[in-house]
Amino acid sequence: MTAITARKALAVTLDDVSFSYGEASFRFDAEFAAGRITAIMGPSGSGKSTLLNLIAGFEAPSAGKVLIGGIDVGKVPPSARPVSMVFQENNLFAHLSVEGNVGLGRSPSLKLTSADRQAVAEALACVGLSGKASRLPRELSGGERQRVALARVLLRDRPVLLLDEPFASLGPALRDDMLDLVAGIHAERRMTVLFVTHQPEDARRIGEEIAFVDEGRVAATGPAADFFDRSGPDAFRRYIGDRGDSVAGSQHIARKRT
Repeated sequence: MTAITARKALAVTLDDVSFSYGEASFRFDAEFAAGRITAIMGPSGSGKSTLLNLIAGFEAPSAGKVLIGGIDVGKVPPSARPVSMVFQENNLFAHLSVEGNVGLGRSPSLKLTSADRQAVAEALACVGLSGKASRLPRELSGGERQRVALARVLLRDRPVLLLDEPFASLGPALRDDMLDLVAGIHAERRMTVLFVTHQPEDARRIGEEIAFVDEGRVAATGPAADFFDRSGPDAFRRYIGDRGDSVAGSQHIARKRT
């Protein structure tokens, strides 16, 4: 990878944060360690995406505080928070080239200097898209479009990265490639990464920590290895299906692949 200087990783804390819409209510109280990759897992509708949206600033809590690096960001707009987010649909603009979509991470008006364009080229090289700067999103595969979104994250140079199931629509092999790319970016830049996934194998592959979200709460947090051990939290084991020895076997296969 081309070296791009990263900022210092920051811890993320939800201090007794409450939020509700309609009949759904959420209350989050958790801390995510700086510079770690945390898999956010739990049943559909449990609040995983809501948790990320509160951190990013797309939702505002009715009570409690969201702290990033120990600073309350409750009144900070999403664009000014030290956070980048990648969504499942990758949020690319169809009329902009790859260079333009990535360049938005540096300048919303796309008034790019020669230094900006060089930074875009470096970010594209990091994600394996050198030579494709002039292509439009429709000319790319699903995996390549997600790589464009990741390149924009690199250019934004924010110390916290939020991933809301961005690889869910990809096949297993391509999803593994994208997870490995995220792990490689993390190894180089040591940003704090929170990624939502329904796939236990994704969490096993790159997750260092797991936060299990259930019924609008962060029900349990801890090292990923502990969660996948037979002594992991009961609710989590029910969620993934307690497969006994097959779980340990899957862990062994995942370790061999990585």
